[in-house]
Amino acid sequence: MERKEFLRRGFSALGLAAIVPMISCSSDTVDPETTDTTTGSTSGSTTGTTTGTCTSTPSETEGPFPTHSPSSYVITDITSDRQGTKLTVKITIQNKNNSCAGLAGALVDIWHCDAAGNYSEYGGSGMQSTNYTSAHFLRGRQTTDANGLVTFSSIYPGWYSGRATHIHVHIYNASGKSLLVTQIAFPEDISKVVYAQGVYASHGQADTTNARDNVFSDGYALELATVTGSTSAGYELTHAIVVSA
Repeated sequence: MERKEFLRRGFSALGLAAIVPMISCSSDTVDPETTDTTTGSTSGSTTGTTTGTCTSTPSETEGPFPTHSPSSYVITDITSDRQGTKLTVKITIQNKNNSCAGLAGALVDIWHCDAAGNYSEYGGSGMQSTNYTSAHFLRGRQTTDANGLVTFSSIYPGWYSGRATHIHVHIYNASGKSLLVTQIAFPEDISKVVYAQGVYASHGQADTTNARDNVFSDGYALELATVTGSTSAGYELTHAIVVSA
């Protein structure tokens, strides 16, 4: 089954609750906490809850390509051998239960596809024809500093049919308890510039906008990153993710 068809059927017919158990591939990967302990309410998969001065980041599916063993990839530079426009990823984790202060000591896993839209650790099937089951590029884990910040060096993600440009994020507390699984969206005007040059050009422009993406289509304001820079100098992504810890 093609990846686009898998995603369309999964989200429209089965629902998120049915898909996550089906596609999870790792004992390191656990479902996000969705109960808001500050308000006593339970947030949905795509809408955050607001308390005080910040709003909880929506939870999203890990997708069909989560990292098999996240603890094995404690690295800052996740580029490996992938070619593409340089991207520095700066993510700040905020604790809504502590006046939105930065959460120190949290474990942050990220993963995304390469310029051609392929993920490492998977492939050789209808979901992804190119076999990268023995590769481990564009995956990494870092621990937040005293300000709740982690920084990764990577490349600008590519795209694949049916999905807008995105990065997957899974956040745990210092004890390893899952706090949130979410995704980061990108400004489309910048993605268009990136995809018109370099190794991205042969793959062309993304076929799906944020508004039509089956993950972001019900709202992505809380998941849209700020991206600055240029194709020549590289880009910097900054984004805050709010969890209840």
